[in-house]
Amino acid sequence: MKVASGWSTEMDPETAVETAWRQVCDRLGGTPSMLLVHCTVAYDALAIQAALQKRAPGVPQHGASSCAGVMTEEGFHGTWGVGLGMLGILDPDGAYGVGVAPIGTDPGAAAAAACAAAIAHAGRPAEVPGLVFMASAPGAEERLIEGIEAYFGPNVAITGGTSGDMLIGEQSYQLANARAHQGSLSVAVLFPSTDLMGSFHCGYEPTDHRGRVTRAVGRTVYEIDGRPAGDVYDDWTGGLATEWARTGGGPVVADITMHPIGRQVGMAGGQPYHLLAHPKALTPERGLTFLTELPEGDEVVLLKGSRDNLTLRAGRVIRSALEGSAASLSEVAGGLVVYCAGCMLTVYDRMDEVAASVRDAMEGRPFLGVFTLGEQGCFPGGENRHGNLMICATLLSR
Repeated sequence: MKVASGWSTEMDPETAVETAWRQVCDRLGGTPSMLLVHCTVAYDALAIQAALQKRAPGVPQHGASSCAGVMTEEGFHGTWGVGLGMLGILDPDGAYGVGVAPIGTDPGAAAAAACAAAIAHAGRPAEVPGLVFMASAPGAEERLIEGIEAYFGPNVAITGGTSGDMLIGEQSYQLANARAHQGSLSVAVLFPSTDLMGSFHCGYEPTDHRGRVTRAVGRTVYEIDGRPAGDVYDDWTGGLATEWARTGGGPVVADITMHPIGRQVGMAGGQPYHLLAHPKALTPERGLTFLTELPEGDEVVLLKGSRDNLTLRAGRVIRSALEGSAASLSEVAGGLVVYCAGCMLTVYDRMDEVAASVRDAMEGRPFLGVFTLGEQGCFPGGENRHGNLMICATLLSR
């Protein structure tokens, strides 16, 4: 197993793809068995598609748009919002496949179709992959995860991210086998010849503010403990929801990012682990809409973050992935880091530090970091979930 990254901030998509592709192939010493491709929406999707078809038509390719840039072991790459990154996996004894399907009105059917296509592409029928990477348009991530689990069974591990851009997904796109798509789910199935390690973290600290969701529909929470959810959030945060609605966003968004709502999913090592939800808007009834679901009956807690925690947690999630496995860092070939776009924008002036924290934790090994509008990952207890403001790391061993 070999892993190599490549990147470019060239404005011309043809040049950017050529530069990153050449770096990957030169560093691998050959053509990858699988290629992950992520880039900003400053690049036209069809131009990226054409450039990939020209250079790697037979290589399984999976990816999506990334918010504002990408990062590798060589730093953060997002000059004026222009950046493209690749991660190549060279694994002759493994098997890899990618499938894609439009989400439409039936996310479960879309997930089944994408998984079936990916399995056929990998040539491993009736087998459960070691890992599923997903990249989707925003809005139906919970149903897509349910669909993937229905296809492969509940024990499959899922990781990935919601395609990123600067407009809450309106310009985002998905990539699958050198073709660009919108409103779709791209699925990669990995049957590597070596071990995989992973970690899914929130990096925020729970506060003493807790309540129970007493009325909710989809991604809108109307009441917490029988009171309007916006009023409860205002009480917990000193008026953030009201100020957010009054100003239409602006600098308040960074404060909202530092104060998400979370749910405890399980325990590991005697410590709880949480799934986060980012408030999106205040409704006329003083309810709150989120970028993920908060079902009725769930206990919720206000969490708090800091710029230092958001900067350093990327390195911590790498160490957590290693601690959760029997492998040592010397066995790691490289990896993929999925980092929330909202967190990235909050610490944008420190993104070189974020990239350095991953590089230092991996002692210079290659990685690709992407910035998403929602994160999917597998918790220590095996729970596959969609959340916001999360970070997920997947490491491949040599």
